Amino acid sequence: MSYLILIAMFGAWAGFANPVFQFPLAALGLPLGLAWIGFRATSARKAFRFGWLAGTLAATGCLYWMVIPVSQYGNFPFLLALPCPMLVGAVLGMYYGAFSAFMHVAGKHVSGAILCLLAGLVWAALEILCGTLFTGFPWMNLASAFTPWPAAIQLASIVGAYGLSGIFVVLAVSLLLCSTYRSSLALAVFMAILVAGFGLFRLQQPLPDGPEIDIALIQGNVDQSRKWDGRFQVDTVEKYIGLTRKAEQEAAPELAIWPETAMPFYLQERTRLSEVVRKFVRESSVAVLTGTPAYEMTNPQTRDYVLFNRAALVSRDGRIREYYDKEHLVPFGEYMPFEEWLPFGKLVQAAGDFVPGKTSAPLSVGKAALGTLICYEAIFPELAQKQVAQGATVLVNISNDAWFGRTSAPMQHLSLATLRAVEQGRWLARSTNTGISAAIDPHGRITARSGMFTEEFLNIRVKAIDEKTIFHHTCPTLAWGIPLAALLGVAFVVRREHIARKR
Repeated sequence: MSYLILIAMFGAWAGFANPVFQFPLAALGLPLGLAWIGFRATSARKAFRFGWLAGTLAATGCLYWMVIPVSQYGNFPFLLALPCPMLVGAVLGMYYGAFSAFMHVAGKHVSGAILCLLAGLVWAALEILCGTLFTGFPWMNLASAFTPWPAAIQLASIVGAYGLSGIFVVLAVSLLLCSTYRSSLALAVFMAILVAGFGLFRLQQPLPDGPEIDIALIQGNVDQSRKWDGRFQVDTVEKYIGLTRKAEQEAAPELAIWPETAMPFYLQERTRLSEVVRKFVRESSVAVLTGTPAYEMTNPQTRDYVLFNRAALVSRDGRIREYYDKEHLVPFGEYMPFEEWLPFGKLVQAAGDFVPGKTSAPLSVGKAALGTLICYEAIFPELAQKQVAQGATVLVNISNDAWFGRTSAPMQHLSLATLRAVEQGRWLARSTNTGISAAIDPHGRITARSGMFTEEFLNIRVKAIDEKTIFHHTCPTLAWGIPLAALLGVAFVVRREHIARKR
């Protein structure tokens, strides 16, 4: 089994985004290796055990970056932070182990193309479950590995990222079984032609039309360890204003987007720094969408309040008329689940103790409606779906990836955000503190991109699009239809196994 574990492990390491070398097709080694483990195992229990081990190692290698925020910005010494990726990887490994166990049982009762299709269906359902259970963490979405090849991800506009992952798994398992079953070979050829053919066809089509909006993406590259120090707040404000002025000299943006918590103070208050920002906006010709912490008094008499991670839109008159508060918070970073039972506090102490936002309506800038996603909200398809359903014509992702250092995480985060643009057929404007800031078109092509840990701005032009993708219309059905179909498939296989044992 060792070489099968290595196929799954190295397939994930080389297939998903990383700073050393990425070859997207290698990502197929993950489901291929896990399925092979299932077929070779002598029992479902052993298939789960070896699949779990392979999945744990694969996920740990892809999530090694978790050590950085926990050790550098949390309360944990490096040696105690070191196991964090493995702990999370072990949880994700259970999904992979379940896939291997299913393939072991299914392989005894189903064959050929049907077996391959069932594999893709179950994988897609497991990804949906992974993105939902315990607040969800769909970071290792298989389809995201293929974003460097835009032609390979166009089917996400029909079946979404989870459905596309299932299609890639069908292809991987078909390749594994093509020498055994003729129908598997035919299915592998069909799937390859479907993915590539539809992708190339869609990339040749003109992008949907709509009103143009010029945007400046501002990347301040503010040192995370000094960001919340009051002594450096003036420098931070001046840096973002200075970069925005340079962007205005080069072009005439209608909107400047500053990253998540770019303003490390309460912009809602009438303080000296807040007034500097408002005055700049009034005197310039550009509105500013910026990240900032915010609060709301819950009991004025006792001075009780709650905190929000906010994207505030400062209009040209210097007022904050609209804002969006992050609704899907990072557990153990932005809030503590099960706080009363756990012996430790938040893993990243500087992040804040936030509560989910109450409103998620798009923000209006000229003829555009901005569907805002803060930080890792961009990895959840349902949040972008919700924004577009409420009228968003442009997607915006503001983030602070400085937590992750020079690791795979910023690249993996960008890959996941790219899928949201394809799924919803929207331009996506992404502004981060330390990179990677980018403009992504509705076909998932990156039209402008910043470096990492650089101080720069990007002047981009996007279009406000009303047209909706097939996926947008089918997303609610797919969200329950895929798991239900997978459950029926599992039930069928389990029943066949039960009957076989009785004999």
